[in-house]
Amino acid sequence: MDEIDKKIVRILQLNAKISMKEIAEVVHLSSPSVIERVRKLEEQQIIEGYHAHVALKKMNRPICAIVLFESKDCKALANFCYNHPDVLECYRVAGEISYIVKLATYSVESLEQFIDDSMQYGTPSTNIVLSSHEKKIIDPFTLVEEE
Repeated sequence: MDEIDKKIVRILQLNAKISMKEIAEVVHLSSPSVIERVRKLEEQQIIEGYHAHVALKKMNRPICAIVLFESKDCKALANFCYNHPDVLECYRVAGEISYIVKLATYSVESLEQFIDDSMQYGTPSTNIVLSSHEKKIIDPFTLVEEE
């Protein structure tokens, strides 16, 4: 990645809906050049996708929780989480716990149901999120280039 690619990545992280023409103006290239650079960044899987950030409360999912698991059956727990409609993210981790699950649900009762249903796969420890901060944008200018 050169400096222009890094600028393009930063711009797209801040606003994935920006037009290629607008990016071209910022990085002082033609629109076709920017389109080609973005295509290459996608092919290299530096840009993995474009996503909408959804207001969970407005989607009737006001309860957000982080559940830590000491898993008995990692594959079964991963499958359960992958197929559960309330699960947003699921990470297998090293250490005393084996999984961290982030979920957004409708009520305390539906959270309780998730916990009850998941207990066959391991021991959960539930943390309800009180507040959160915006996702951090990766600064491509601080990345260490591979040798």
